[in-house]
Amino acid sequence: MYEIKKFEHLLGLDGFSDELLKNHFTLYEGYVNNINKLVNLTAELVENEKGTTPEFAETTRRFGWEFNGMRLHELYFENLMKGGSTLESASSLGKKLAEEFGSFEKWEKHFRAIALMRGIGWVVLYRDNFTGALNNVWINEHDGGHLAGSTPILVLDVFEHAYMLQYGLKKADYIEAFMKNICWHVASARFAEAQ
Repeated sequence: MYEIKKFEHLLGLDGFSDELLKNHFTLYEGYVNNINKLVNLTAELVENEKGTTPEFAETTRRFGWEFNGMRLHELYFENLMKGGSTLESASSLGKKLAEEFGSFEKWEKHFRAIALMRGIGWVVLYRDNFTGALNNVWINEHDGGHLAGSTPILVLDVFEHAYMLQYGLKKADYIEAFMKNICWHVASARFAEAQ
């Protein structure tokens, strides 16, 4: 069974009200609880010879959505820290971003542009594990749009629940707050592990 991770150390994060964060943590906890329910339900259906029923099919299809909702939130919270940290241009990730996008600034401009697109979803900086390429990707729903064989390096939640309580329609202000609080040593560690 999956366990709820605690992210209360993020309370007091500049640009993120405690109310916003607490609501977001509660939403994340719902994904963990739902994935555990689905694990139990699908096992029970198979045990009761109901593996060919529409109920089994739907709970199985729902698994990816709930699982990715859980995991993307964990990755998102984990790549945040109070005050953020600096990505050194001489680091492996810093060099790779400059190589792929022309400069860190060009990467950031591209990442922000995707984040500002209309719609709900996620923006993920992925490392293609086959070629080593870095890609900024829009993910509309939790279970669609992921790049197979790629590792998430940096995750930004752009569903309304991530910002509207505090920022209303000022999504750009939320993105600015996110960028200032990126924990680059976590992103760098993900990049290093993927190599």
